Amino acid sequence: MAAREKTPAYVLGVGLTEFIKPRGLRDYPELGYEAGVKAMLDAQINYDDVQTGIACFNFGDSTCGQRIFYQFGMTSIPIINTGNACATGSAGLYLARTMIQSGALDCVLVVGFEKMEPGSIKDKWTDRAKATQLSRQMMEDMHGPAPGPPNAQYFGNAGREYMEKYGAKAEDFAEIARISHKHSQKNPYAQFRQEYSLKEVLDSTMIYPPLTKLQCSPTSDGAGAAVVVSQRFLDARPHLRGQAVLMAGQQLTTDSTSLFSRSSIQLVGYDMTQRAVKAALTEAKTSLDDIRVCELHDCFSANELILLESIGFSGVGKAHEMVRRGDITYGGRVVVNPSGGLISKGHPLGATGLAQCAELVWQLRGWANNRLVTDIDVALQHNLGLGGATVVTVYKRADGKKNSQLSDEEIAKASWLGYNPAVEARGFKEADAAKVRSRTARSEFALSDTQKKIEARL
Repeated sequence: MAAREKTPAYVLGVGLTEFIKPRGLRDYPELGYEAGVKAMLDAQINYDDVQTGIACFNFGDSTCGQRIFYQFGMTSIPIINTGNACATGSAGLYLARTMIQSGALDCVLVVGFEKMEPGSIKDKWTDRAKATQLSRQMMEDMHGPAPGPPNAQYFGNAGREYMEKYGAKAEDFAEIARISHKHSQKNPYAQFRQEYSLKEVLDSTMIYPPLTKLQCSPTSDGAGAAVVVSQRFLDARPHLRGQAVLMAGQQLTTDSTSLFSRSSIQLVGYDMTQRAVKAALTEAKTSLDDIRVCELHDCFSANELILLESIGFSGVGKAHEMVRRGDITYGGRVVVNPSGGLISKGHPLGATGLAQCAELVWQLRGWANNRLVTDIDVALQHNLGLGGATVVTVYKRADGKKNSQLSDEEIAKASWLGYNPAVEARGFKEADAAKVRSRTARSEFALSDTQKKIEARL
């Protein structure tokens, strides 16, 4: 049977909240509503155009998505609640793209969000087997039980293995974090926007050797959203073609038997990443040599070092040499995490994949004009969750052109937002939200006081 031709899927709009420390200052209905309204304003659509909603989160009741989406309108569309560890947001993008490609839908709204607890991630269920129980058992078989957060142990042990095999130093991991914190200064949504010296990174509190506190992503509250549409939907709006970004290649992979091969590097998804990258690049008909900007899953600096190799940016055992040459920042081989990455931007689990998507969309449009990687038409996103899942997406400009820097004035004039969201984090007024909330099934009771809370922050 011949393979059915798939319709292209495009990211037409994106939206973010600021990522903040988890101190109970904002609840998830407000966070999700803000991100979703911004994404629809960016896409210049109304919620009545949305045929399915996808809610991405890890912590919360099973229908938290409805609590958010009903604020946009109670149009009775399918709303799917999904979780896939730290890859949850990108798993939502994968679902949206799959639905669009099948020809079943023309417009999907994806909202990823998380309201977390202070400190390291803790087990929420103590009366049942943990999803990563066997991985934890394998880690302890290899290294023995140890104090400290389990996730830091997974990635710290992987970093140690890389050091032992290839000669990387603690300073190499710290340099990755130093660069991430420097990049974050220009991202208005980042939880931390302070620059640190290499010495300050190395001298910060040791969490699990070689990882110090400034090399670990923080827990965060925040939300992100994306509007994913079909070719037919975009063709009906030709004036938006210049801002649409093609999801040219994408793959969601899970673990293979290499997970339990008694390697700390394999235990954090090395093989998953390799297979996902290969499949996504092949589908996109793109070479890794073409990739000059990448948002990857730097939950810990050790993971970024390992990913530089598993993605293919460096040769085997050469990732630390790439870091030493300055090849992961502006002026080098590839700009990794211009947003600041998880280490400094923050890591609200369900929102992370959407935040990576937003950054790359802004880069390809030329909107990230204070941190732009210029003269590009393709970008790569990598999002990983232990347990496990990896999603790799290759994005391309829909018009086939290279990006060029646009001014804030140009962007504000063309956008329903009225400003450049890549360089400024703002809320919105009721009149702005009214443009995108359902015209046919709006419920003020469902909205409650959410809009008032957002306007109070203006």
